[in-house]
Amino acid sequence: MRAVMFDAYGPPDVLTQVDLPTPVPRGDQVLVRVHATTVTSAECGMRRGEPRWGRAIIGLRRPRNGIRVLGLEFAGEVTATGPAASRFRVGDRVFGFTGFGVGANAEYKCLSERASMTTMPANVTYPQAAATVDGFTTAWHFLHDLADLRPGQKVLVVGASGSIGTYAVQLAKHLGAEVHGVCSGRNVELVGSLGAHRVFDYTAEDFTASGERYDVVFDTVGRSSFARCRPVLARRGCYLPTTRLVTNSLLTGGTAVTRGRRVRTGMSVRKHAALAALRDLLGDGRLRVVIDRSYPLAEIVEAHRYVDSGHKVGNVVITVVDGDAPPESRRAGHTAREPKVSPQG
Repeated sequence: MRAVMFDAYGPPDVLTQVDLPTPVPRGDQVLVRVHATTVTSAECGMRRGEPRWGRAIIGLRRPRNGIRVLGLEFAGEVTATGPAASRFRVGDRVFGFTGFGVGANAEYKCLSERASMTTMPANVTYPQAAATVDGFTTAWHFLHDLADLRPGQKVLVVGASGSIGTYAVQLAKHLGAEVHGVCSGRNVELVGSLGAHRVFDYTAEDFTASGERYDVVFDTVGRSSFARCRPVLARRGCYLPTTRLVTNSLLTGGTAVTRGRRVRTGMSVRKHAALAALRDLLGDGRLRVVIDRSYPLAEIVEAHRYVDSGHKVGNVVITVVDGDAPPESRRAGHTAREPKVSPQG
């Protein structure tokens, strides 16, 4: 099978396409033919070996064997099952999160049927499904599980045009909150269309001087701080930052910095409840998927370069099976235009 590997930390050019044996499912494993995956900021950090403390997990001097094929999100078809597998059947369309095993940058991936994986709604394409998992489940973990966001509360999403941010805006609105967002001027209209009541262009406005007060400030990109956001926190508001290593697998440890209440963060590896909510929202057409660009697996180096540039809006998809590319997505070298927003919602 085709796969993309890296044997040393560094720029996108450390990624190499190789041929590997197709894995065979054992026990309760299922074999998934990957149709689509993504490139995230978290994976680009893993490729660079950043932050340095993360190397204690992924390899001190070079990526360890189980990390050398990246890919956190996937969507595909079950093609074989192990003798103890009973949850999924051959032919099921599935999507999910590989977690610490990564490995979705390949034509096939073996996972336990207990992994963070579920069946796809019939109305969703493989690229759309792959582009939802990490961003939505991270937003769910922070806003639903940690902040316990309630109707009528007020939330600020910093980095509202990114993969996590676009889902955080929609999820906060779905939970009944008043949502404000922070992004660059070119993405203000997009974030507003996703449900934000007010959008701050950080290149022209200082949201900390707005006079607003928020029950939750959710920083999806790690570019703010508690000290900076404290003036806009309500009396019992909480400030929730994410890390940039492995989103929603290595979350900010310890206790989130808050003004009036303390919120445990720490590691979250149980995505099943979030995936169930995600599947329902996608199936009902209540969640919009923002895909910035799509690349075939053979051009994954270019995809990493683009994500490294810091200009990504929403999600960058990698298509593994020919013919699965989103028709309206753009590729490097094409005329720039607004990112594709799926018809869901």
